[in-house]
Amino acid sequence: MTLIYITCKDGEEAARISRQLLKKRLIACANLHPIRSLYWWKGKIEDANEIAITAKTLEKNWKKIKEEVKKLHSYDVPCILKIDAEANESYDKWVKEEVK
Repeated sequence: MTLIYITCKDGEEAARISRQLLKKRLIACANLHPIRSLYWWKGKIEDANEIAITAKTLEKNWKKIKEEVKKLHSYDVPCILKIDAEANESYDKWVKEEVK
């Protein structure tokens, strides 16, 4: 199993991206979490509220997900991370059944 972590400017953007990935069967599930992010941007430290997506998928969908998110995302440099994960057998089976 693979987790995809994506930060978004707000809940609307996170939900839009998540729904598109779900409709294309690239992910089985998306969790949206409110976060506070501090980061360097254009020479200064930013402090922003964002929404993070944690999406469950398979390794084979990584490249397609990156391409799709880049098309939909409002950031110049979106955070799209791939995290390898292991799950309990029944959840892993469910993810495999739900994605392409």
